[in-house]
Amino acid sequence: MVTKITDGVKVSVDTIYQPEYSNPVNEHFMFAYRVKIENMGEYSVQLMNRHWTIFDSNGTKREVEGEGVVGQQPIIEPGNNHEYVSGCNLKTDIGSMKGSYEMKRIVDGQTFRVNIPEFYLITPFKLN
Repeated sequence: MVTKITDGVKVSVDTIYQPEYSNPVNEHFMFAYRVKIENMGEYSVQLMNRHWTIFDSNGTKREVEGEGVVGQQPIIEPGNNHEYVSGCNLKTDIGSMKGSYEMKRIVDGQTFRVNIPEFYLITPFKLN
């Protein structure tokens, strides 16, 4: 698990390879990742948008942007957290992701960017 704190918001990410949804012969490797976003600050925040940069070990780079996460724009109260699971497919058995969330403080509407730490997507057989 990797973790990063930006402006009182802690983002932790854990990954798992999904062999049942992968097909290495056809260069299709599926990974799931679980994200936990903790509000360690003193104000309620809302996750408005996401931005991901996805790297494949063949040199391919993809950018993904959109509203919220998995169809939600959660409000996270101080001391609380929001967790979700999503997925990413790669053409190689090793890659990485990093990104950011655009958050909004509920009290004054101020927006700020929260960094998502870079994490690696690696098939278990590559680790042997």
